[in-house]
Amino acid sequence: MCIGDRYRIGGALFEVSAPRVTCYRVGIRMDEPRMPSLLVSHRRPGFYFRVIEEGEIGAGDEIVRVEQGREKITVAETDALLYLPNHPKDRIRLAASEPSLSPGWRRSFCALLANTAGLPGNADLAPLSPEIAWQGFRALKVVDVVKESDDVKSVLLTAAEPPYLTAPAAGSFVVLRVPDAKGSGTVARSYSISNVGEEGVYRVSVKLGSGDGSRYIHSSVHAGDVIEVSAPRGVFTLRNDEKPIVFLSAGIGVTPVLGMLHQLAANHAADNRDVYWIYGARNGAEHPFALEVRHLLEALPHTHVLIAYSHPRPEDQPGRDFDVSERISASAIQRLGAPTTAQFYICGPPSFMSGLIAGLKGIGVASVNIHTETFGGEASITPGIAARPVRSPHPPEGIQGNGPSISFSRSGLDVRWSDKFQSLLEFAEACDVPVRWACRTGVCHTCETALIGGQVLYDPEPIDQPADGNVLICCARPTTDIELDL
Repeated sequence: MCIGDRYRIGGALFEVSAPRVTCYRVGIRMDEPRMPSLLVSHRRPGFYFRVIEEGEIGAGDEIVRVEQGREKITVAETDALLYLPNHPKDRIRLAASEPSLSPGWRRSFCALLANTAGLPGNADLAPLSPEIAWQGFRALKVVDVVKESDDVKSVLLTAAEPPYLTAPAAGSFVVLRVPDAKGSGTVARSYSISNVGEEGVYRVSVKLGSGDGSRYIHSSVHAGDVIEVSAPRGVFTLRNDEKPIVFLSAGIGVTPVLGMLHQLAANHAADNRDVYWIYGARNGAEHPFALEVRHLLEALPHTHVLIAYSHPRPEDQPGRDFDVSERISASAIQRLGAPTTAQFYICGPPSFMSGLIAGLKGIGVASVNIHTETFGGEASITPGIAARPVRSPHPPEGIQGNGPSISFSRSGLDVRWSDKFQSLLEFAEACDVPVRWACRTGVCHTCETALIGGQVLYDPEPIDQPADGNVLICCARPTTDIELDL
């Protein structure tokens, strides 16, 4: 059976439009959790029909193929091109040119074809990021510690010996591994790089909070210290196009977009593009990098600025320190004149981001032009599961495990693995760590997550391996202490 084949059944005419996307439900139905993986690996995916002519059908009607698809590419091969290892470009182009193939599948193949850099992984199933500079953690030296505002400190890090640090992709984050509050173990926490690695120095800017990581950095890190640091990672990076750029941030959410602003200024990458800098803070005491941002914006030819303080102090002067006394909203962005066709880069507290994203979509900004970075876990994707109240991440209920240490670096949770769980996905769910999944057996890559450090064992083995430095948590178990970007 081929994509585009047409079948007459009774009085109706149907057309084969796409393979059936295999999900976890078939495993439940057949009491075999591996069934989604088996269907794909054995090339038995199933298919969807679209209705060309309505009509009555019934038991006993003949199923007659009346026309074959133009490219004569089978359902099984189409499914394999996306989900199985190796993605031959000539066959992908052929599948993408089949006019009857559903738009979603064509977009998937176009994403694979767009990976001209040859980055590992599947460009449609999970976002691709450049190859990581080193595996796990390496010791970096603290060059200096700088107070940026009342509650923000920057730690400047460099390599004391080769290989020296190279410029990260602007917007990247690193994970720092530091002692926990008891001094008997370590915690791993994610922080954005707020510069572009000038002269081999990474700047990590941290807001003081209630967690072990930020408290340790603010109270105990000094110039000359050594800290274990992961390689830069992340997919919150500037798109390579000519569209206007809108940076939207609040509080410590400024750090990744500040790195992007540094990149634009250093490379003259925005000489012909409008750049909109929109930032919100409570007041001047909580406004880090104000002078630095001003100097960077002055180096760019086409800039538009809006600084909003929600509760300015008496000494904060309108027109000098800030522009408006309000919270940032889509209407404020419209007043500044930012076009809805721009690329929007957003980072800040969850309520700030969710409100802005909804507001931007409400004024006509396409989802594809909205790019976000979260300092906590991303919103869960759990198809077919009823929504329930969101709980803060916590150790699993009952007797705690004594296995390897699992650090969820974005969620600020460090717990011991227990063998009563079948996978890291099940373990994260028991801890109410936000997760994303669909197949639960290593097929769809929805759960693909950065493995910052450590080793895992797969059971079952994934249909196609994740990108280097990533892990499919739905079918993985830890064999050592690990740190996950969750």
